[in-house]
Amino acid sequence: MCTTDQRRNVKHIVPAVRLAVALLGIAAIVSTFFDTATRATINPFNFFGFFTMQSNIMLVIVLLVAALVSFSGKAQSRWLELARGCATTYIVITGAVYNVLLAGLEGGVSLAWANTVLHVILPVYAAFDWMLFSDRSSLPWNKIWVSLVYPIVWIIVVLIRGATDGWVPYPFLNPAQGYGVVALYALAIAVATVVFAASIWAVSRMHLLGIPALT
Repeated sequence: MCTTDQRRNVKHIVPAVRLAVALLGIAAIVSTFFDTATRATINPFNFFGFFTMQSNIMLVIVLLVAALVSFSGKAQSRWLELARGCATTYIVITGAVYNVLLAGLEGGVSLAWANTVLHVILPVYAAFDWMLFSDRSSLPWNKIWVSLVYPIVWIIVVLIRGATDGWVPYPFLNPAQGYGVVALYALAIAVATVVFAASIWAVSRMHLLGIPALT
């Protein structure tokens, strides 16, 4: 059991860590933007069109909001908990796909430290944050569909851009290879999202190390 002093310490330390991680993520994103700008003219729609960038930005936002809410002494709303669950799902997918399939390949984030932050540090931190800190209640299973909204919208936008201006973030979503192949990849993304989201939803029912809630 945790004492009152221990609870008070965790109540201040956890949001401070979240704030620090969010600022690190912002630094990595901004540094990558300006580093890319030194080599080519940046189209913001392209730069921010990657799942990696968008998932990291979403995580940074929910970490900042969660930290501010904790510092204010208020309880997190159900919508913030749901947003954290979705953002954690997306960033864990980013980390898993990159480290299993893409690490070491050409392309991606050219700054080594920023690449590590966006593809390793933030995904790993998000997973541990969700598992260890119990300042969230169990996510309702009837809301798991919410986790699919962003990936579906992202895929639709990518397909529209691929068919119009020819830009696609990843070769496997290029309409030039046939919409049947792209549809299979899109289905695989949707299934993977549900699988990862189900894991995040399940973990929301656990307090693995018993670290006390912050509220």
